[in-house]
Amino acid sequence: MTDAHCGSCHQPIFSGHPIEVDEAGFGRHLAHSDIPVLVDVWAPWCGPCRAMAPMFERAARELEPKVRLLKLNADTAPSVSSRLGISGIPTLLLMQGGREIARTSGAMDARAIVAWAMAGLAA
Repeated sequence: MTDAHCGSCHQPIFSGHPIEVDEAGFGRHLAHSDIPVLVDVWAPWCGPCRAMAPMFERAARELEPKVRLLKLNADTAPSVSSRLGISGIPTLLLMQGGREIARTSGAMDARAIVAWAMAGLAA
C-alpha cells in the first residue's frame, strides 16, 4: 500500500479498506478514478454477501493502490443496481474508465477475488 495523501484534506488516499458508497458516491468514484474500481454489490440480508465481506476487506489490502474497492448496498442504491443489471448478489464488477470490464456473481474468498480482479485487468 502507498502512503499517498490528498492534497486538499491531507487524509490518506488509500486505507486498505473498501469504501462504502451510496448512489452519488458510486458515480463520483467512477467519474474521478484514474485507476480500476472493483465494486461489491451486496445487501445486509444476504448470507453469502455477509460471508464474503471479510474476504473483500482482505482483498483490499492486496489490491490497493492498484485498484480502488467499493461496496454498494443494492437495497439503498436500487437505481444503480438496476442500471447495472444486477440480478443476483453478491456481484463483483470490475470497472475501468467508467465502464464495466468484468463481472462475476457468488461469494469468493480473498485469494479468488484478487486473482479474478488481476485476470480481468490483464484481459
